[in-house]
Amino acid sequence: MPLTVGTPAPAFTTKDTQGNTVSLADFAGKTVVLYFYPKDDTPGCTKQACSFRDAQAEYASKNIVVLGVSADDEGAHQAFTAKYGLNFPLLADTDKSIIKAYDVDGGGYAKRVTYIIDPHGVISHVDAAVNTTTHASDVLAALGL
Repeated sequence: MPLTVGTPAPAFTTKDTQGNTVSLADFAGKTVVLYFYPKDDTPGCTKQACSFRDAQAEYASKNIVVLGVSADDEGAHQAFTAKYGLNFPLLADTDKSIIKAYDVDGGGYAKRVTYIIDPHGVISHVDAAVNTTTHASDVLAALGL
């Protein structure tokens, strides 16, 4: 069962697509869309990532950070990013510590769940019924945008 609205978002530190160290605390004061997905370069995950890619300018203009998380490593993220021109960071959670902290462990992979974390670090929206094709616009609608 995913975490609920009103829960403080669990802190994390991991590596992104480029090998940079990223922590949730780096985005304090911003709205963060933290989306979990099962595997790089699979049909549903590709649709979902490309929906965020295509809407990235709108997210950036509203100071909203998009972060994708899966158990894939940096190399898989780099190949996925290059293949589809992704313009936001993917986080490598190879030890599944973030997946477990956010209660989206699907038994070796991340369940497809998206959390919106408000600028104060509190979960303000949870989407566990993701439509991979329209997800980026669905999240904007959830934010009232």
